[in-house]
Amino acid sequence: MSRTDSTLLATTAPADAGALLAPGELVHAGPGEAPEWWRDAVIYQVYPRSFADGDGDGIGDLPGITSKLDHLAELGVDAVWLSPFYRSPQKDAGYDVADYRDVDPLFGTLADLDELLAKAHARGIRVVVDLVPNHTSDQHAWFQAALAAPEGSPERARYIFREGRGENGELPPNNWQSIFGGPAWTRVTAGAGARPVTGAADEVPGQWYLHLFDSSQPDLDWENPEVRSEFEDVLRFWLDKGVDGFRIDVAHGMVKAPGLPDWDGTVSMVEGTETTDSAEDAEDVVDPGAPEDGSTGAGNSGPMFDQDGVHEIYRDWHQVLAQYDGDRALVAEAWVEPLSRLARYVRPDEMHQAFNFSFLTTAWSAAPLRTVIAASLRANDEVGAPTTWVLSNHDVVRHASRLGLENPSLRPNGIFAHEPQPDEELGLRRARAASLLMLGLPGSSYLYQGEELGLPEHTALPDDVREDPAFFRTQGAEAGRDGCRVPLPWHADAPGYGFGPSGKTWLPQPESYARYAADAQRGVAGSTYETYRAALATRRAERLGSGTLAWVDAFADSPDVVAFRNRDVVVLANLGTEPVVLPHGVEVLAESGPVVTDRSADPQVRVPSDTTVWLRAL
Repeated sequence: MSRTDSTLLATTAPADAGALLAPGELVHAGPGEAPEWWRDAVIYQVYPRSFADGDGDGIGDLPGITSKLDHLAELGVDAVWLSPFYRSPQKDAGYDVADYRDVDPLFGTLADLDELLAKAHARGIRVVVDLVPNHTSDQHAWFQAALAAPEGSPERARYIFREGRGENGELPPNNWQSIFGGPAWTRVTAGAGARPVTGAADEVPGQWYLHLFDSSQPDLDWENPEVRSEFEDVLRFWLDKGVDGFRIDVAHGMVKAPGLPDWDGTVSMVEGTETTDSAEDAEDVVDPGAPEDGSTGAGNSGPMFDQDGVHEIYRDWHQVLAQYDGDRALVAEAWVEPLSRLARYVRPDEMHQAFNFSFLTTAWSAAPLRTVIAASLRANDEVGAPTTWVLSNHDVVRHASRLGLENPSLRPNGIFAHEPQPDEELGLRRARAASLLMLGLPGSSYLYQGEELGLPEHTALPDDVREDPAFFRTQGAEAGRDGCRVPLPWHADAPGYGFGPSGKTWLPQPESYARYAADAQRGVAGSTYETYRAALATRRAERLGSGTLAWVDAFADSPDVVAFRNRDVVVLANLGTEPVVLPHGVEVLAESGPVVTDRSADPQVRVPSDTTVWLRAL
């Protein structure tokens, strides 16, 4: 909103705030009351190795998580999602699973998980665990058996082994590229007892195996009934343990197109984008004029993604979960567009939630935000599913830094110290505004650990401490995801900022973390932590998660304001450079940053730039 428009609003707005903030046409009616917990839950992602360290080895673990459950209960979340804690060689931070039915000693034991589940449930916090079904570790017993067995064996049939092209099979079976960079195929030696080809003179090269991610993560063949049966048994194992649901990694990638055809595009190193140019083009600029279907370029496409066959798998899984009480949930990590295509994953007999990456990747601009919000609600309403909002996770630059970039529409895969740096103050102000906007929307919301503290991305990590395979497979062209995975700061004055008893941290923390530490914010009015805590309490009290959405007509075409009514609460985000002056007679229920209220008997509220407020007309 320009200065002129802002002044005009202040001087011509109706004296009655209710008239100005009156809703227009209803976009989303809402369920009234959410019959299942996952329809309106706020779910907090815990990245175990970086949340809290219980034993002092510098790596977070399950006892560390258990020790911080009171923090989560005080914050007011409904559930936690645990990233993988299974046995793994940790080539991709646990997303390379060697045993789906055990806890890696790095994180503890099955008994530690039992204790975590019991103590979380005692606090009213549900627990969702990660499941990685697209691929296993190359150390998984199945893949080791596949290498030991000859071509054409049942052991190899669990994975996608193929003969190469070319006169002697020296070319990969197709031209697919890995998400992490480089070819998606690795060749092994011929016959039983195979190993990856090294080029030694005495080697006899044989078949190739597919890996959409690192070469240590071979893709399973989901056309194989044995694979399907195995994962249904894995689901039952953890459901019997008492978990409340599963977040499904790469939920759109398990089934590949018949014949594995070549593709004329390449998968970008930024998960969720595609490009036909070089890796340098991965830092896409999201078009502020997003299509009416809400598409932002966040969808993976190609013959390796979003094949219709995945839906048969999820219908079977839905039936498995339905055999257990407690409304157990399946959550899809599916980088799919348009939103109408994503909604197919949450039809009544399939999954229960699907992350809204179109929302995550939308530009910090009023018009595209209104577009993606409306398109998301329409698409999910068509199938009777909630919309699942998210702004940060372990795979993307934290939104407190992303929104502080000179162009906040950029989606880099990590940020190097030599690259243009985010404006820390601006990024945090926008991040708080974006989070309050998200939490005011009907549906379910996900928070990534540390965002309640306002943590920025660590943009000055030395290369010699990086662990993300994307950094190595791109020969350092991509910084990768380590910057959003740095251990959390709990105590400002403690070694390692209180991450664990020894002060060790598996990745170094920036000095700025001292001022973001949880103990430095708890009880401090206006801190990011207290802002989140107050917003979650208000969200629950006002039942916004199961609420409605109608745009506020007075701002429906504003280039700088997003304003909607959810039940009787107005959520207003000012993305412009000038304050928005509201008429007399509004009550501020929550604010992402300090608003300005005059001292008159009938005060007027001014909403500054990059600020979101929740209001009620008196």
